[in-house]
Amino acid sequence: MKAVPSWLSYSVYRILMFAVPLAVLLMLSIVWWISAIVAALIGLCLSYIFLRKPREQVARDLYTARHPTAEVVHPDAESEDAAIDRAADAAEAAEIAESAEAADAAGQATTPAAASAAPVTTAASATSVPAATSPASEREGSAQ
Repeated sequence: MKAVPSWLSYSVYRILMFAVPLAVLLMLSIVWWISAIVAALIGLCLSYIFLRKPREQVARDLYTARHPTAEVVHPDAESEDAAIDRAADAAEAAEIAESAEAADAAGQATTPAAASAAPVTTAASATSVPAATSPASEREGSAQ
């Protein structure tokens, strides 16, 4: 058997603590609006005094409902994440294939490890560029 939720039992007690004094005051032939005000005050005082534990339980339940300890996972979240991962992997594989094709066309190494290990020779590094001479070294050379 399922337990009664704390908010339901607390609400029923609060209604009873208002309805019983209201019925008694109306039976005493007191004007209805005065009876309602007095019954509301009596119900408020009685519930404050006698319903501390149910009130705290309802407050605890509301807090846990508003601040869950674990992140709520949407049922489709795993399949959506897997689809995103597959798309990222496919894009990465296509990028690697394009760079490999470009490297083959240029005659360079195709693997990233081989490309980093192989020395890169370009036209600028193959030609020797004479070192720039400073005016002071020119004077020393002409003085000799």
